[in-house]
Amino acid sequence: MSGEYNRVDLTIYMAKKSSVQKQVQTQTQALSLSPQQVIFARLLELSAAEVEDRVRSEIIDNPAIEVVASDETGYFGEAEDSADGTYNSADDYRIEDDIPDYNGWDYHAPRTTAVDIPVSADTSFGENLLLQLAELPFDDRETEIGKYLIGSLEESGLLYKSLDELADELNIYTGIITDEEELAAILKKIQTFEPAGIAARSLQECLLIQVERNNAPSRAVQQQILSEAYDEFSHKRWEQIPAKLNIGEEECRAAIAEITKLNPRPGASLTETLGLSRQQIIPDYTIEICDEDIVLTSNSGALPELRVSEEYCAMLEEQSKSASAESRNAAQFLRQKIEAAKNFIGAIRQREQTLASTMEAIVKFQREFLLSGGDESLLRPMILEDIAKASGYDISTVSRVSNSRYVQLPWGIFPLKYFFSDAVSTSDGGEKSVRELYRALQELIDSEDKSAPLTDGELMEKLQAQGYTMARRTVAKYREHLNIPTARLRKE
Repeated sequence: MSGEYNRVDLTIYMAKKSSVQKQVQTQTQALSLSPQQVIFARLLELSAAEVEDRVRSEIIDNPAIEVVASDETGYFGEAEDSADGTYNSADDYRIEDDIPDYNGWDYHAPRTTAVDIPVSADTSFGENLLLQLAELPFDDRETEIGKYLIGSLEESGLLYKSLDELADELNIYTGIITDEEELAAILKKIQTFEPAGIAARSLQECLLIQVERNNAPSRAVQQQILSEAYDEFSHKRWEQIPAKLNIGEEECRAAIAEITKLNPRPGASLTETLGLSRQQIIPDYTIEICDEDIVLTSNSGALPELRVSEEYCAMLEEQSKSASAESRNAAQFLRQKIEAAKNFIGAIRQREQTLASTMEAIVKFQREFLLSGGDESLLRPMILEDIAKASGYDISTVSRVSNSRYVQLPWGIFPLKYFFSDAVSTSDGGEKSVRELYRALQELIDSEDKSAPLTDGELMEKLQAQGYTMARRTVAKYREHLNIPTARLRKE
């Protein structure tokens, strides 16, 4: 019996031993952004006017942020000693993620030279859609998603970004976690807005939405053409449609005539109605040419100078001396507000430094073009990677800076993306900006015989005669970028 008990005890012991949990240490890599970096990423997407609104809102929401009187300091620069002997500078609010000060050559030019450009008081394209959004029975979360979708529409009124990409952006920039199914449901509601076809994800969907809303006698045939024979319709192979859909030629012709009356750019028609075309753009930077010098000026001078409230810092120090629960809670609240103020002020400074450094790199890269007064033949091929290397930032940061941002030149206002273009090889072994190629291609097509338009092969030969080295498929790609149809569709 003793041997049997021993075996039982041994079995219980081994079972217990096998069930013991072991701690295993593993090492993984994960990307973690500091609070300032999160704020900075969001601010970098905003225009100068939007940042100004954000600063005003932050001053109201966080009492630990105070505005420095204009005679006390420059723009986030060195402050004078205060009456009590304390010294406040931007260095007091630095954290490890701050980037070095921008020490540009002309960036600190007086901001009084910035040009104030008025904006039309008419309701904008986006505002009109937001008014329609407010009429939907959405909760706060759905409304925020709807606003982001509206803000992602192109000028044509269509949505070209994928829902998966938009879900990622919402998570990064707004903290809202969503999926394609929820986005599709909200987008479906936005597509019911006026004008018909708004927020469609393709031209085909845009036309189908418009057909769905009209009461034309041929509506069913129009839907059939757009759904089942869209390729033939878009390439004007209309004679193939009746046989493919088994409908009469006359009926097909009448339906096609109705479809061609639809608006492929519903956003454009809305902006004309609302006067958006008269709305002037406020540039973020101004470039002035003085002899051989290029002066770069930021137009963000309307931003107030900010610092952490000395009163709040004194209150935190006072509350930290007490051991009572009430004082600990008060100290925790004050500490959170002060930390949020430091992060916001640091993010504002980092945004200004990033914009300035990136703009300096662009100006130096395109110096010859700027001094020429706008001769596009002197516009150097330039991609995001070139400016990333010159400025020391990563490509994604440069992309955010160049997106939806404008600069005022002596001869007009241009989007920052205007300066970016790929390189095209020439027969002499050199490189030219693809923008110069676009100009040459456009001139060839504008001057062609419309009764016998130039094919891509003929365009290739003529461009090669001008010194450009490229294949026929490359010509076709650039022609499509200019939204120019094929020779068959250009024939009159």
